[in-house]
Amino acid sequence: MNSASSTLDLRQAGVLLRGESGEIARWIDRWETKRLWYCVVAVFAGASLFGAALGEWRSPLQAFYGGIKFPMVLFLTTAGTALLNGMLAPLLGLNIKFRQSLLIILFSHTIAAIILGGFSPILLFVVCNAPPIQTSSSASWAGHSVVLVVEVGLIAFAGILANVRLRQLLDRLSGSPPVSRRIMLAWLGANLFLGAQISWLLRPFVGSPELPVEFLRSNAFHGNFYETVFLALKNLLNS
Repeated sequence: MNSASSTLDLRQAGVLLRGESGEIARWIDRWETKRLWYCVVAVFAGASLFGAALGEWRSPLQAFYGGIKFPMVLFLTTAGTALLNGMLAPLLGLNIKFRQSLLIILFSHTIAAIILGGFSPILLFVVCNAPPIQTSSSASWAGHSVVLVVEVGLIAFAGILANVRLRQLLDRLSGSPPVSRRIMLAWLGANLFLGAQISWLLRPFVGSPELPVEFLRSNAFHGNFYETVFLALKNLLNS
């Protein structure tokens, strides 16, 4: 990569992270293959680093699997919600095309992936200092819990920042805060609904101490995320 293209790549990341809605809106108006590929590479790199750091607590093989599966969650969620979000936006007051909906969601996930990639050294530090899996069962579960809590916190932080930038962009495109708020809530609901189920199907990411390392659970397609949450709440209330 020459110096000019490197500068362009860094500038694109800066525009997204700073939420320069005017420049991003111009990107959305025209389909540019180079920019699309830049986002794909950025999502894959950032999410892979985070997924690998997450799985490292369980084993190097789980880290390898995590580096593959974490980008898959973002890409599948982007593809799965782009059409739905493109249909919801005109109904809620913003007339955009499917490709624009796809780019908006991809830009949002690119921001989240870049942030998560930046957090990967912090996550790896926590993983390396958490109780290892070779110790007693209680200590192993304590390490597992620590890694999960840190994972959720970092993902939530990246997601909040990405959605703040998304809201700024929707404000500019719609010209109406009430319209952008409705679209934001509808899109966020769709992304969370599909993203949670995709994450459930692609589990494990950290890896439970007593279960073998594997790419997908043998019962991956049995049940769903929402059924599991409902049963967990039911058991909690009945205990």
